[in-house]
Amino acid sequence: MVDESSTETDSGPRGRGSTAFLLAQVGAQAASQFGERLTRLGLSRPHAGILRLISQSPGLSQQELGRRLAILPSRLVALLDELQEKGLIERRQDTDDRRTYALHLTTAGRNATEQIGRIAREHDDAICAALNKEERLQLNTLLARIAQEQKLSAGIHPGYRLMGKIRTSRLR
Repeated sequence: MVDESSTETDSGPRGRGSTAFLLAQVGAQAASQFGERLTRLGLSRPHAGILRLISQSPGLSQQELGRRLAILPSRLVALLDELQEKGLIERRQDTDDRRTYALHLTTAGRNATEQIGRIAREHDDAICAALNKEERLQLNTLLARIAQEQKLSAGIHPGYRLMGKIRTSRLR
């Protein structure tokens, strides 16, 4: 993809691109590299995010997890099946509502979540290697403001809501 707006403007010198383009470019690179790092554990980025949410909210229902992620239910079930097959999560029937399953990490799931945390910290350090501590804090603060203004859910990657949807493009 080429940034069509990469001209001399207030947003930056020619060839560097607009702020939005640079965010997309760095974001795509960061996501790709994080996914590569997760292959050490045999996990994908969606797996890592789901494990993190379950670790933060033990007993979270499948329905609530799906709501938080805004993911297609069929795609969520497939991801949860994969995590269960790997022995990282277990589904427990709710005693009050037998149609509802509560999600819990297994011991292996807790260990995997700790490893994901280490990988995420290594990844963050690598992505931000060009910045000093102050700059990194400033960038984080500015990006958090943008995310809040854009009404992004804290800690939830917006890519989940695209999972499983058919992507179509219209010719103009």
